[in-house]
Amino acid sequence: MGLIAREIEREGIPTVSLSIVREVTEKVPPPRALFLHFPFGHALGEPGAVNQQLTVLYLAFRLLFEADRPGTIRDSQLRWKSETYAPTDWEAFRRLGPAE
Repeated sequence: MGLIAREIEREGIPTVSLSIVREVTEKVPPPRALFLHFPFGHALGEPGAVNQQLTVLYLAFRLLFEADRPGTIRDSQLRWKSETYAPTDWEAFRRLGPAE
């Protein structure tokens, strides 16, 4: 995935990869990656767990704007099925964006 993300970035489109195998992500680093301690096939979270899935998306978008160097891999600190997720803070999503 890192190789594809880098090619997309070369065309001017920013990317964030969701990673569930950190060792592979480190070997072929994408421009930005969010590492999740989730099982294969569930990078966005548990089926039907909307608050969990929106939390993952929020963290990915936040990384898009905050990463200050290529190859950044950020640990999400989220755990599979052991977290309680608050309802989505849509105002936090609205505040995401490049620094002015």
